[in-house]
Amino acid sequence: MVDVLHAHHAAGQPLDVRTNEAVHGQVPRTIVEKQTAWRVPVVFGLLVVVVVLGFLLLIGQGSVAIPIDEVASILLGGEPARAVHETIVFDARLPKALTAVAAGAALAVGGAQMQTLFRNPLADPFVLGVSSGATLGAAVVILGTAGSGAGWLGGLDAIGRFGVAGAAVFGAAATLLLALLFARRVGSPVTVLIVGVMFGYLAGAMVDVLTYYADPERLRGLAQFSRGTVRDVTWDELRIVGPVCFVVTLAAPFMAKPLNLLLLGERYASTMGIEVRRVQFLTLISVAVLAGVTTAFCGGIGFVGLAAPHLVRG
Repeated sequence: MVDVLHAHHAAGQPLDVRTNEAVHGQVPRTIVEKQTAWRVPVVFGLLVVVVVLGFLLLIGQGSVAIPIDEVASILLGGEPARAVHETIVFDARLPKALTAVAAGAALAVGGAQMQTLFRNPLADPFVLGVSSGATLGAAVVILGTAGSGAGWLGGLDAIGRFGVAGAAVFGAAATLLLALLFARRVGSPVTVLIVGVMFGYLAGAMVDVLTYYADPERLRGLAQFSRGTVRDVTWDELRIVGPVCFVVTLAAPFMAKPLNLLLLGERYASTMGIEVRRVQFLTLISVAVLAGVTTAFCGGIGFVGLAAPHLVRG
């Protein structure tokens, strides 16, 4: 091998020390990669099993307990042991379980995108301040429809849960718009991250002010929203949450390659033909939409977007 290299050097020919796979455009696989290739399908299969079991357990648990095998039978069109069980499964618990799966998947995908975009393992979908903006919008409706205290929005009581969700979406969209305006002017994703945190603290302070002047009876509803819950989700809410989360999550794999190239630096990604600003802009929009919609209908669900990507990588 040394003689060959010396011969090339003496002849003035350029050296090409790449392997045959690399020369033909294929990335060579290391021994470690070959030994751990089995992990991906195995881990994926185990996760599918865990999701299915958790899904069935979630539907079966409640004031009326339904065995897992009966839940599976009902979902597959079988006859329930009691007629009321079928009503409970399809009308009460199935939309909640589907919403939980959709929201969890959306936040996990959003977390992976944020951690890749910012090259920060502690980033999650809520660092843009979108969640705080959604909470502020919901707080205005929840605390502002009381008969006393801060009850200047009494007419919104008739709108019900969709009024809260609509206000949360509006708050999330307003926060997103401000963050994107800063992003276009500054052009740095790190600056957008800092601005998002600032917006989050500002929205939190405004919620505290509303809480101070609100009717105490309304604080319970805000606390429940802030903790995150799918208890009140129905098929009507699922018809909004499901398609949005599905479409945005389905588009995520198309952003995987550009985001992976961004891990090596913006300059390198540009030389590979990636429109860096466009990728950053689209990623921020998709993550903000996922965080805003899930927060609007499910409340503040913490740590899913932060922890899920690390669990998958591990």
